[in-house]
Amino acid sequence: MDSMMIDTENYLKLIPQMLSELSKPFVGREEESKVILLALLTKEHAVLIGEPGTAKSALIRRAANLLSMKCFTYLLTKYTEPAELFGPLDINALKEGRYVRITLRKLPEAEIVFLDEIFKANSAILNTLLTIMNERLFYDGYTEIKVMLWSLFGASNEVPQDPELEALYDRFLLRHYVKPLPEDMWRDLLKYSWDIERYGYPQPEITLDRATLENVSRLVHMVNFETIKSKLLKIFSMLESKNLHITDRRKGKALKVIAAHAILNNRLTADEEDLMALKFVVPHDIDDFERVYIILSEELKTSYRYLRELEEIATSIKEVNNYIVSFPNINSRFIEYRLLEIYRDLESTRDRVLSMMRETNDEKIHKKGTEVVENINGVLEKIKRKMEGK
Repeated sequence: MDSMMIDTENYLKLIPQMLSELSKPFVGREEESKVILLALLTKEHAVLIGEPGTAKSALIRRAANLLSMKCFTYLLTKYTEPAELFGPLDINALKEGRYVRITLRKLPEAEIVFLDEIFKANSAILNTLLTIMNERLFYDGYTEIKVMLWSLFGASNEVPQDPELEALYDRFLLRHYVKPLPEDMWRDLLKYSWDIERYGYPQPEITLDRATLENVSRLVHMVNFETIKSKLLKIFSMLESKNLHITDRRKGKALKVIAAHAILNNRLTADEEDLMALKFVVPHDIDDFERVYIILSEELKTSYRYLRELEEIATSIKEVNNYIVSFPNINSRFIEYRLLEIYRDLESTRDRVLSMMRETNDEKIHKKGTEVVENINGVLEKIKRKMEGK
């Protein structure tokens, strides 16, 4: 086996470790961690959209901690001055007739940039950011500086509505809507949050320098798309027919994200599952995120579709369990009939879950399916005891 093949295998093994380290301190933020990692693998930019307090900033800061690279973070307001991001003017140089900025520890020298509330930037900052994100160039008066930027991450509470911000929003190839955690995760959230309060965020067990990230990102260009090209074109047409427009530029760049999704799953050949990565590329408005997810889930026979159904079943089982617990322990033909009806429905649901598990070898499906079956069996046992008057 040649050295290049060995390196490829090592880098493929490194990627899931990166994802694990990124999501480790957080509860239920695997998708957000995936978006950030996809941006790093493709050397593209990503924005996380959602209400305050949903770990957007913490996730991106965790990513910066995972990388041994120069980072710059800043919270923007409409009053933020360009000098706060790009550095102040050198007064001494200005006296000599030279226009020079002092960029030490400022955005132009950073490799990873995180700008919170990015869409609150003023026009002067917006125009400079556009050039930096798109061309990796910083125009400073009469000087053109090539910056070392790898990826720029933004966070916002909402999708920008101002047409002036559309160009900046479009520069974020990856977009993700961060929702508050569902009720069944609150217990874990409290535990993890308290641990962070007491001990701080755990230090990552691995860190990556720029050279390693360069090598890992090269895997993206090694991915084979041949088996999914026709399906991808069909999906583009379908989305367009449902008024989900994708610009030509985003269509072309979507290939990078699909390829990165493949190597996240330790593959150098893309399959239909990787087309689900389009849910991070296509949406524009808040409502689009759910619409695109549903369309892709229904069109693609992937684990995402099964996982979505299993999540819905798990929620229903929880509701049924609460309903059963509320039943009184009295002899009543109506209650007995109703319990028997629920019992049969649960048996059918269990058969459906077992069928899903047989249809795929996906480890996540089997793990979630096993958990759901155990919950169903628990409710069935409660129904039996109710019917026996216990």
